[in-house]
Amino acid sequence: MRNLQQCMLIRTPEGVAFPLLLASPMSRFLAVFIDIICVQFILSVMQTIVLLIGIISLDLANALYVIATFVVQFSYPIVFEWFWKGQTVGKRLLKLQVMDTQGLKLQFSQVAVRNILRIIDMAPVFYMVGGLSALLTPKRQRLGDIAGNTIVIRHPKITEPDLDQVLPDKYNSFRQHQQFCAQLKRNSTPREAGVALQSIMRREDLDPEERLKLFAKIRNHFEKKAKFPQEVTDGLSDEKYIRNVVDVLFRI
Repeated sequence: MRNLQQCMLIRTPEGVAFPLLLASPMSRFLAVFIDIICVQFILSVMQTIVLLIGIISLDLANALYVIATFVVQFSYPIVFEWFWKGQTVGKRLLKLQVMDTQGLKLQFSQVAVRNILRIIDMAPVFYMVGGLSALLTPKRQRLGDIAGNTIVIRHPKITEPDLDQVLPDKYNSFRQHQQFCAQLKRNSTPREAGVALQSIMRREDLDPEERLKLFAKIRNHFEKKAKFPQEVTDGLSDEKYIRNVVDVLFRI
């Protein structure tokens, strides 16, 4: 059984809760180590370019390399976490991701703040302050995460549940349109797939009115992931639509 401090629950207004597995300090350390290797590789490439400039002016080359080192070291995590939605190369390889603590969309200001404060987390030696903070805080946050209101989660490998029990219907009209099924799978994250599955599994625990609202909201979310033909979706209840989505995400 996992330590409860390793997980964080986010609960929707409709009463559906889904867990986020918090990344361990060790996995975060390994991700940082991989990112350091990436930064050093980038700097080695830039050093080669600077050496060519050194033929013209050695002082200019040295100045450019110092500036490049500063820019790369500070911009690398910010650029990658912003454009890769909370991931750097190291985090992506280890299936880690930076998220807002409330599950909201990650903002650029949050990415910038958590990485600017990295210099404090690194003190006095390699990430001692940040490591202690991650070990002692319930959400495993270093100081940059606390200031940026972020957490780092780990996406575990999803094992296929017993869908025959939760999806007794054999027919799924979505399966006739494989190109849209592929688009749905490509655009949906493991977390979103888990929310859809849990909504089906916990539907009997919800108040009937809230159940209808929940499935309508989830359907609206997944309709933006893939535009199945209207003749396929017309007449489908919201719950049946989500059943088809879960079937695609977990079975196909």
